[in-house]
Amino acid sequence: MNNFSKKNELETLKIENQLYKELISQLPYSLVYQNPQLGYQVEKKKGKQFPVIHPYQKELVEEKQLNLTITSDLFEPVENILSKIIDHVPHHIVFTDKNGIITLCNLQAARDLHVDQKEMVGKHIRELLQIPDEKIIILETLRTGKEIIDQEVLDRNYGIINTRIIYDAHGSIQRVVGTFQFLNRIKNAEKQALAGRIAAGIAHEVRNPLTTVRGYLQLLQMKVEPEISELFESLLIPEIDRANKIISDFLRIAKPSQTKTQIFQVTDFFNNQLGNFLNSEAHLYNGEINYEFCPKSETCLIEVNGDELIQVFINLFRNSLQAKQDEHLKIHIKTKVVKDLLVITFSDNGNGINPSILPYIFDPFFTTKDEGTGLGLSVSKKIIENHNGLMEVSSSKDGTVFSISLPIAKLS
Repeated sequence: MNNFSKKNELETLKIENQLYKELISQLPYSLVYQNPQLGYQVEKKKGKQFPVIHPYQKELVEEKQLNLTITSDLFEPVENILSKIIDHVPHHIVFTDKNGIITLCNLQAARDLHVDQKEMVGKHIRELLQIPDEKIIILETLRTGKEIIDQEVLDRNYGIINTRIIYDAHGSIQRVVGTFQFLNRIKNAEKQALAGRIAAGIAHEVRNPLTTVRGYLQLLQMKVEPEISELFESLLIPEIDRANKIISDFLRIAKPSQTKTQIFQVTDFFNNQLGNFLNSEAHLYNGEINYEFCPKSETCLIEVNGDELIQVFINLFRNSLQAKQDEHLKIHIKTKVVKDLLVITFSDNGNGINPSILPYIFDPFFTTKDEGTGLGLSVSKKIIENHNGLMEVSSSKDGTVFSISLPIAKLS
């Protein structure tokens, strides 16, 4: 055989090997193929893209017997069908095998727990939930063999959990199915409702007397000595105004408001509206602001209350300013279009937010600052929600990123 023929044969073998490899990778179940004559086996695990070839001990397999073992169970084909259906269910649904390994994770669970849905298949349930094993209800069901019915979960993921066990023909556990009604959003809504009731009482019982006191202070200011008048001007009246502002901010969080809006072009708003305020603030504190607009977003229209949206970004800027420590403050504002939403990211180079307090930063009156009221971010989030938008946050030691999604306006 000449060199040309050998080269063609090698190319053909290479193509055949690649085809077989890709064929096995497409199988929706696990399998092990053992060849005692060669002393190697091919193993393909569910959820893994490509098979693995490695040697094994021949003496464990009867000599001259080719052994093909499909290690999947009868439920795997069913899961492949179910996965497309339960992705539309608004609750968390997770299937695990008898070892706590995830065989199915629906889209809602992946979204709420901030993981990649495909990567979770084949991993232990603890990697999805990120809590100790003793607190994982599915593992409790595996240990005890008892199903859980409507149990309230009070950890960081608040809700109601149910588990069901699926047995094989021999009575062994084949799957544990966990369904979790995620109630964090409902809990937050209840907080807002409670805040509304408190705010109404505050507004009625405190705001009117403060206005009266302020009026009398202004009247007295004209009749007292200059030294005392200066005290009124520099301390008493400003403190009453500060108290009034706290009440106003709290009312804005707690009660729905009728937002007067107008339509802006994205680049016009950032350059001519927001830019005038933020750029002067940055200059005052020796900071730096960079804008990056994706071409698709430049001509987009948003229907917003300009003053309120400017207030959101001023609040974010001031939070970044307080987090910068000794660093030269750098702000990066970036826009992009995702379907029918304008997504605005506001990132800084501060020292980040401690992961333990990150879930609470939008709660009214939550603050780590000695002089803070804890209302700035709460007000900002409420303003965005009043615009039918969404506000989220992520943080690391390299800085904090706030993401704001607003509907793109459509002219009729």
